Formats: sequence, C-alpha cells, structure tokens
Amino acid sequence: MANRLFRKKSVEQIIDASRSTGKGGLAKVLGVRDLVSLGIAAIVGAGIFSTIGLASFNGGPAVSLLFVFVAIACVFTALSYAQFASTVPVSGSAYTYAYVAFGELFAWIIGWALILEYAVSNMVVAISWSQYFVSMLEGFGIRLPGWLTMAPAYASEAYAELQAHGMASLSRVDQLAAAAYQQAPRVGDIPIIFDLPAGLITFLVTWLVYTGIKESRTASNVMVVIKIGVILFVIFGGAFFVKPENWAPFAPNGMEGVASGVAAVFFAFIGFDSISTTAEECKNPQRDLPRAMILCLLICAVLYILITLVLTGMVNYTELNVKDPLSYVFQYIGMDYMAGIVSVTSVVAITSALLVFQLAQPRIWMTMSRDGLLWKRFATIHPKYKTPSFATIVAGVMVAVPALFFKMDFFVDLTSVGTFFAFILVCAGVLYMDYAGISKQSKFRVPYINGKYLIILGLLLAVFGIYFYGQDTIAEWRQLSFLEIIEHKLLLIIFWLVWLVLCVMGYIHRFSLLPVAGILINLYLMSQLGASNWFIFLVWLAIGLLVYFGYGYKHSKLNNQAR
Repeated sequence: MANRLFRKKSVEQIIDASRSTGKGGLAKVLGVRDLVSLGIAAIVGAGIFSTIGLASFNGGPAVSLLFVFVAIACVFTALSYAQFASTVPVSGSAYTYAYVAFGELFAWIIGWALILEYAVSNMVVAISWSQYFVSMLEGFGIRLPGWLTMAPAYASEAYAELQAHGMASLSRVDQLAAAAYQQAPRVGDIPIIFDLPAGLITFLVTWLVYTGIKESRTASNVMVVIKIGVILFVIFGGAFFVKPENWAPFAPNGMEGVASGVAAVFFAFIGFDSISTTAEECKNPQRDLPRAMILCLLICAVLYILITLVLTGMVNYTELNVKDPLSYVFQYIGMDYMAGIVSVTSVVAITSALLVFQLAQPRIWMTMSRDGLLWKRFATIHPKYKTPSFATIVAGVMVAVPALFFKMDFFVDLTSVGTFFAFILVCAGVLYMDYAGISKQSKFRVPYINGKYLIILGLLLAVFGIYFYGQDTIAEWRQLSFLEIIEHKLLLIIFWLVWLVLCVMGYIHRFSLLPVAGILINLYLMSQLGASNWFIFLVWLAIGLLVYFGYGYKHSKLNNQAR
C-alpha cells in the first residue's frame, strides 16, 4: 500500500496524459503578454484594494518592509514554480509538480490544499468586490438595503453590541449593520441577511470563464490596463500629498505589529502561481510561463511597496483600518471626486482578480480527474468553448454560496495557510528534481548557488542575532511554561528543526540555496499565523484524506495501471 501511495508519475507520463484528450483538448491561445496580464490580474486584486489597509493599521509605515520580505519569499517560490512549469508544461500547478516529486498522496494533499488558495481566496475577493460595489452605488445616490449587502454575522454582532452598550459604542459601519439586522425581513424569528452582490459577481465571472479562454483573456487584459492606471494614479497623484511626519514612528507597534499583517500582505501576493494552471492553453509554455511568473511578480512587488508608502504618507496609519483604503485617503484630504474615480475603477480591478482565480480552480480539478483522483466529469471539456465546463460550474457554486453568507476575515488567514503549504512543497520539489536528475530536462532552472555551507552559516547568524538583539524574545520564552510553549510556539519550534535538518541534508547533498531559502521563509511566515487557522486547515486536510481513500485511491489510474 505504501508503494502505491507514494508512486510518482514521470514527466513523460504527465505530458502524454494531457495530449491524450485529442480534439477535446484546451485551446492554445496565450502568449507571454497574456500570461503577465493574467498574473497581474490575480495579484493586484482584493489585497491592494482592501487588506492593505488593515496591514498598515497594525504595522504602520514599516509594513512596506514586510512587502519587501514577502516579495523576496515569493521570488524564491516563483523561480521554483518556473522550473516546474518549464519541465511539466501541463495544467495542475503545484498538484502536478507534487505528483512528479513526491508521489500520489502528496499530490492529492497539495491539490486539496489548493482549493483553499483558489476557491477560498475568491470568496474574499467576491466579498471585497461587494463592498466596493456598494460604495460605488452610494456615490451615485443608489442605496441597496443593508440586509442585501453583508454577511449575517456582521449584522447580528453589531446588533448584539447595540443591545449591550448602546448606539454610542458603535462605529458608523456597525450602526448600519445593526440597522440592517433590525430592518431585514424575517422567516419566523430568523432575519434574512445575505451578500447579494458577492453572489451575483461570482455567477457572472463564472459564466465568462465558462464561455472560453479567449473571452477571459480579452476581459482580463482590459481590466488590467484600467487597474494599473488607477494604481499609478494613486501613487503619483498621492505623492504630492505625502507628509513625511506621517512616517514617524516608522514601526509604531514594533515587529510584532508588522508581523501581524503577514496574512494580509501575503494574501496580496497570492495569484502569481495561478497562471501555471493555464499551461495547456499557452502557445509556448516552457518558454513563456517562467518569464511571465517572474515579470508579473516583480511588477506587482514594486507597485505594492510604493503604494504602501504613499498611503501611510498621505494619512496617519491609525486612520487606515477601513475596507476601501485607496478611496478613503482621497476622501480624507478632501478630494471626494478622486475617491469616487478610485472606487469605480476598483470594482473593475477586483473583478479581474476574481476572474483569474475562477479560471485556475477548474483546471486543477480537471487534471486531478484525469488522474482518476476525482470524478471523471471534472475532466469534461466543453466541445464548443474548449473549457472544463463541469468543473467551472462547480467552482462557481463553491465560491458563490459561502460568499453570500460568511465574513471576509474568516477566510484571509485560512487562504494563506493552504498557499504557504503549497509553496513549501514546490520549493522542496525542486530540491528533489536536482537530486533525482529530473532538472536536466528543465528548459528553465533555478540559478544554482551551492548551499552546503551557506545554509549552516545562515542558521548560525540567525542564532547569534537572536542572542545579541532578541533578549526581549528570549525573556518572553523563559516566562512560558512547557505547555504554553507547545501551545503558542510549536510552529516556531518546527521552523528551527526544519532549518537544522536542511543544514544536514544540504551539507550531504549540496542543496541549491534559493529553494531552501524559499522553504524557510514560507515556513517562517506560516508560523506567524494563528493556531485556530492551523486547526481548521488540519480538519480540512483530514476531510481531504477521507475523500482520497474513499474514492481517489481506488480509482487512481496510475495505481490501477501498476496492478
């Protein structure tokens, strides 16, 4: 059984399987420009238009450094993705790469985790889109009933606060939520409250993705031009209103405050890997995918860092805990008409991110279905539109229904956990490819830097840095009991143990430094997420294993061929 669980697919097997679809295959229409556009569409979405405000509120102007740090982590990961994409130019992203490097069980786990990255993150994007859309309508004097524009939990919590402490304790947003609870129609004693715009936009985008890759590409390109124009306008227009005194103190809440924005900042970068799911629709995937990944990541990193500095320079960081920070900063300085323009174009910009994620999820399911791990209908290609039709419909329903009823902050951290997990396995997969000699087939390779001694040197420098400059951290650890350390610091302990193991293995096998750096940085960022998110993630993985052993293990084409 163990041999079957970890049986690997060769690069040749995967490519042959993708070609076996014959006339029912996907349409090859994407070039490097289209891929960069799709990557920017995915990355520059709800993160920069929404969650960047919360991150700045918690960490102050120093959050710009966190963007640098996370961007570096993503560059290491993007290089690893690019090598895999040039070696295995088929749909499936990290799921397919894990099948080559680690075997079927790990491939299933990573495919299941990617549902959190694409489907769950799209729930966040849809909810964020709804907030901007409602604000835009209000700018035109159109006000939707509150009970049609929010999650039930927002309204019920605001109403409970109103009952407990009175109207004076509520912010303006909470007052509107409490009013929505009181005004909502009821079935018995249960108020009917849901986020209608979030559900509608998901339906419309799913329909667009269903009708074809050419239509999706054209829509994405147009929306990317609009959103980049808005962001450049905010950067260069807002620069005239920057007050350097707003950058002091630079890190008002210390490194702890900066680190608390890890999930929000990382969520802003999620998406560069989604273009690898379109490999079978690329004209020249082995050449274009690596170029597109690196280009779109570098472009977006620069934009994020600049816009964070501008936002925290225009207004004090304490004013940025709002759902629409780009619009808010112009309202704050009295330029309401500019806030209106940003609000309208933000709706278009966030739509493009929703489109790319809805494009990516069905293609992963399609690839898993080809391997027999999911019901074969997920691999169905529409004869006219040349898209994975059934998988696209299921992905739309899976995003639309939760977006109607759940709060956005419930999903942000959970999305990051699944993504970190995928990124770590992809970086580790490159190390395996080097070890197994598969990298010789790669048309693009991660630049090799011998990490034999550098990984050890990095660990020693980190330990000495903590000893000489981290006495506060050491004192905090000393005050914790053994059980408290296990409860609150277990992930950090795992991080240091993994680094130690990589030192030993890197010395023996002469590991490449850059994939190791990607593993360590992603694992460290992972350790900064809350324990509750980890618990939910583990429950999600447990459900996934039940599905695998209940269906995938029995129907796996690779294992059935080996019998």
